Formats: sequence, structure tokens, C-alpha cells
Amino acid sequence: MKKLLIITILTVLAGFGINTKAHADTVIGYANYKKIEQSYEYAKKAYKEIDAKVLELQQYVIDKDKEFKNIDSPVKKKSFEEKTQKEYKAKEDAIVALKTKKEDEIFSNIIAATNAVAKTKKIDVVLDYRVIFTGGTDISNDVIQYLNSRPAPAKK
Repeated sequence: MKKLLIITILTVLAGFGINTKAHADTVIGYANYKKIEQSYEYAKKAYKEIDAKVLELQQYVIDKDKEFKNIDSPVKKKSFEEKTQKEYKAKEDAIVALKTKKEDEIFSNIIAATNAVAKTKKIDVVLDYRVIFTGGTDISNDVIQYLNSRPAPAKK
């Protein structure tokens, strides 16, 4: 996936080398997604929420292990194991769904903020900072400021 992205970006950049008036005036910016994500307050809170859910699941396993050790009958142990596996799977699936939802929200918010900042700075193209060797305008801090100055998305 990363190779495809880099090839696409390089192809686009190669297109900017064509000597036409439209390409000569193209303004390129770049952003550091990881830096933005790590500085985005909503993302920090979302990842803490996910971590708390994972810790709850770990505590659930510890508690169920203690319960299991106190069961005498092999039949009851088998039944307990089956019930616990189903509950664990449901809790694990809920955490995965929450993580996916939060990551999608964070990504969408960062992309929207990047578009807004690029528009105000009259930047035509924003690339990942890792594909820029020289030139361009770093808008990472502007995107972070934009994101953190807006209210967090409403919970659904």
C-alpha cells in the first residue's frame, strides 16, 4: 500500500515538471500525519478511551480466571469456558469496532483540517512529509492548531 502511494505521488510530482503555466504555479505543502495525530487532543482522548477498554478486557480475563479456578466440576468448568469465550469475543469485537470507528473519525478530521488549512494558505497539493526532499511548505503545526481550536466531534 505504501509503495503504491509513493509511486502515485512520484507520478504526480513528475507531472509537475511539465513546463506549462498551470503546473508552474502549483504550490506544494506537506504534513507529518503522525505528528498531527499525536498532537491532536481528540485523538489523544480517543486512544486513551480505547486503552481503557483494553485494560477492562484484561481485568475481565483475570477475574474469569479466578472464577474458573474455584469451579469443582469438570462439566461446570466446560460450560463456564464456553460462556466466557463467547463473552470475551463479544467484548473484543466491541473494542475492535470502537478502535476502527475512532481511527476513521481521526483520519477524516485530519484530512478535513488539512484541506481547510491548505485552502487558506493557497496550497494546491499536500503530500506526506516523507516524500519531500526539498522545498514545499510544512503545514503540520497549522493543522494541529486548526484541529485543537475546534470542538471535539459529537459522540454518536
